[in-house]
Parts: sequence; C-alpha cells; structure tokens
Amino acid sequence: MGRSAWVSGDLPGSTHDTAAARIFNILAALRDAGLIAVEDKGCHGYDQTGRHVITPYKGRNKPESQKDANRAHARLRGPGKRANAQLKTSRILRKLRCCPRRAGRLAKTIHVLQNHEATAG
Repeated sequence: MGRSAWVSGDLPGSTHDTAAARIFNILAALRDAGLIAVEDKGCHGYDQTGRHVITPYKGRNKPESQKDANRAHARLRGPGKRANAQLKTSRILRKLRCCPRRAGRLAKTIHVLQNHEATAG
C-alpha cells in the first residue's frame, strides 16, 4: 500500500507537475535527502543532469531490456500512485465546492490523518 510523504501548498489547477516541483524546490529536497524521483513519461527534461529523476523509456518497438526497465519502473511508481488515488478518493474531496486554498488545507489534513492511521494501526 502506498502512503503520501508530503502534500504541497495550493497552486492553480493548470500548473503542470514539473512546474509545481520547481516551485516547491522538490528536486533539491530529494537530492539533499539522498533520494530520487520516479516520474512518468511526461516529465522528461525535469532534471537536466538526469541523476535524480528516473523516467521510463519512450517510443514503440523498444528492445526487451527497455521493456523490462519500464516494468520495473512501473512497480516503483505503484505505491505512489495508490497513495495519490487514496487522497483523491477521500469522500470529503469528491464533491468539493470551495476555494482552492481550502481544498489544499483539506488535502494536507487528510494526509496527516492517513499517516497517523498507518502508524497507529
């Protein structure tokens, strides 16, 4: 099961994931912690050094070695995708009709409660 590690502040819905990562300086925080990011195919070019962001191979007719690497990549991303899905399916967020700032605060609250539940149970 996946667990979210952090919930950002609020940004306009049109903000791309890579732009949000730059705004909140996530790559530097990961680098300082000795961690890497595992992203989807749409995030190529996020880190020009290529050392802290791992993305799957693109294109068709890939050799078997690249297909194997993409499968391993998908397994690494799975827990994060499940954690995000849990956050998105929280009943309180389903039909939310309020200011985006309030939605961000609710998402952070849900994150804290989910992590508390995971450590207590």
